[in-house]
Amino acid sequence: MPLTARSRRKRSTRILLTVLSGLLPVVLGSAILYLQAQRILQQSAAQTAQQALHQFELMLDNTAEAAIALLPLAGKNCEEVKLALREQVTRRPFVRSTNLVWDNNLYCSSLFGQFEEAVDAGDYHQGKLWLMNGNPVTPDTALLIYRLSDGRGGALTTLDGYHLSNILRLIGRQTLLMLQVGDNWLSADGKVHQGPLPALPVAHTLLDSGRYAFSVSAGFPQGETWRYMTAEFAPLFSLLIFFGVVSGAIGHFVQKRSTSPSHEMLRALEAGEFIPYFQPIVHGDSKQWSGAEVLMRWNHPKEGLVRPDLFIPFAEHSGLIVPMTRALMQQTAILLSPHSATFAAPFHIGLNITASHCRDLELVEDCREFLEAFVPGSVQLVLELTERELIEPTDITLQLFEQLQAMGVKIAIDDFGTGHSSLGYLRTFNVDFLKIDQSFVAMIGIDALSRHILDSIIELSAKLDLGIVAEGVETQAQAEYLTEHHVNFLQGYLFGKPMPAADFIGALTHH
Repeated sequence: MPLTARSRRKRSTRILLTVLSGLLPVVLGSAILYLQAQRILQQSAAQTAQQALHQFELMLDNTAEAAIALLPLAGKNCEEVKLALREQVTRRPFVRSTNLVWDNNLYCSSLFGQFEEAVDAGDYHQGKLWLMNGNPVTPDTALLIYRLSDGRGGALTTLDGYHLSNILRLIGRQTLLMLQVGDNWLSADGKVHQGPLPALPVAHTLLDSGRYAFSVSAGFPQGETWRYMTAEFAPLFSLLIFFGVVSGAIGHFVQKRSTSPSHEMLRALEAGEFIPYFQPIVHGDSKQWSGAEVLMRWNHPKEGLVRPDLFIPFAEHSGLIVPMTRALMQQTAILLSPHSATFAAPFHIGLNITASHCRDLELVEDCREFLEAFVPGSVQLVLELTERELIEPTDITLQLFEQLQAMGVKIAIDDFGTGHSSLGYLRTFNVDFLKIDQSFVAMIGIDALSRHILDSIIELSAKLDLGIVAEGVETQAQAEYLTEHHVNFLQGYLFGKPMPAADFIGALTHH
């Protein structure tokens, strides 16, 4: 490649840097995926806990309604009210049994009728709920007892743990979900445990009910983040490995390049290796040549002709794009000015400029010298604003464009519709032309959305009274479509590829 130079690094250092450059995207990508997996698991745990909390509150609403209905019966004879107790059991889907209490003594049960058993309010968390691991009737089935008291009377309603464990199992799925009441907690297997909740190292979420004395804990076991990543992000890991290989190859390649690309480009500039290529621009209606866009190529003595995308970014970054453009303008003037007397109409010559050209007023003098080389009125210079760097609307910039337009230089926005600042340029600068990006032209007859965007750009240019140039025209159908929509100028392989000056001048005599 044109920026290649013999590396002075030791072989071991080059290998180490290559390995590090290959590992960097893999490590960074894995870290990003790890954080993303943690975020997803945290959201999943929070959502699961919220759903379980809501379901438990609905169940307790059911048992609380039964207790509220039975509380006025506390103290009455059991034989008189036991049918009412059993009625609540049949009417409430989650209520397993109901009981009446008087003076802390359970004296009437929906299961046994007349019954005697002491009730200790201290067994109930906050005096309301007691999660117990079964009773004499069902010793291995968890129960959640709801207690409601008023003075000497009280009502107890029992919620079957089968329903509770179902919620933990069905809503939790792969999430570890637990119900805690006081010092007791229920797991998805239906067992009641005592003591603190087990640690949930991944995405632990604890939600307290605002209406009842219980809480829900959700989370995942150790290693769940990596398990989730391998299960859900497997294609992305393959992509990271691919990027790692590419990055390693690029790192190996870059180490063979010169440590100062700008130095190699400065050498090429002094040697006159940057030469102009010309791509014709034709009238939309007559298809006659109306001008050309001047494109920069690097005629490297060893590598041959180098595409601009391989060196223009370096030129812009190093600040060499300004003297390179000045040299391109001078060469263009030398090559075309002897033929300017034969131009039938003002011949449009387009040149790309970047933000680097707009930091001072030197471009004004460059354009003046360029125009003075031609027969007066024979050429129309068009400066095309590229968007690789944003052109800030400073006082210098506004003064620059004002002086350029006073000289008759036209301003065009290159690749309109693809950059983030195209509309901003329209508002800020006095623009004369829009150049439609070739990606929209290529979609004519293929993609309806791109065609609608293309039509909108054409309509916008008409409303703003701007000239319009369509780039990348490669088929007759595209040319006919653009002509029907009154596009002023066309550019593309259908009318001519970028060509060296000799070929362009030779072809120009036929048009």
